[in-house]
Amino acid sequence: MPAACAEDLLRRAYTSFNARDIDRALSVMHPDVDWPNGMEGGREVGRDAVRAYWTRQFGLIDSNVEPVGFSEDDEGRIVVDVDQVVRDLDGAVLSERRIQHVYTLRDDLIARMDIRDA
Repeated sequence: MPAACAEDLLRRAYTSFNARDIDRALSVMHPDVDWPNGMEGGREVGRDAVRAYWTRQFGLIDSNVEPVGFSEDDEGRIVVDVDQVVRDLDGAVLSERRIQHVYTLRDDLIARMDIRDA
């Protein structure tokens, strides 16, 4: 997938996540997507598992992720610099930091995402 198309796909995913449109966000993921569980630890595999994780997450915290830069690493993965703000459900900021999301794409869909410090 050309870099511009990958960036467009990922921007749509971030917009959907921030709008809490889980169905639309999942539509750009491979059916057996491998996703990090940044809140509880471990990994979620498959769209249904990611849906369940996000449903739990949105019931506990209000997180917003804004992509601020896109690049490709030596392995062909897309690296996104992300400004992440996590608030409690009353709006108080719990954390605010820049992180990186590292994506592996397959069949023009998100197959895996990893989180690392920027």
